[in-house]
Amino acid sequence: MRAEATIVEHPIDRERHVVALRGAVDLFTASELKEVFAQAIEAGRIRIIVDLAETTFLDSSALSVLMVAHKRLRSCDGALAIVNLNENLRKIFKITGLDQTFTILPTRDAALEAVSSASTA
Repeated sequence: MRAEATIVEHPIDRERHVVALRGAVDLFTASELKEVFAQAIEAGRIRIIVDLAETTFLDSSALSVLMVAHKRLRSCDGALAIVNLNENLRKIFKITGLDQTFTILPTRDAALEAVSSASTA
């Protein structure tokens, strides 16, 4: 039996939004995560922080959803930052080269500052 993953959203203001992932995020959760990002972006929340403090695993489908959200946010002058990577997740990002693609920071406060001042123009 697989551990159930959950997605918890924390809207901060009109543009900033935190998405916290808990558990093992895999194919079963990826479609829900994709919808969470789509709804947030459609609502104008184009500065998103993904908090992985309680995430135990991300599979390729979850990484793909993060990449699509990142690209979509950049296309609308938004930003995405990832925070609170544990050592296993840090290795996944490093092995896949995604540590060079995403803004990865140690805390939500640092990420909030980064996405607030980010501009892709």
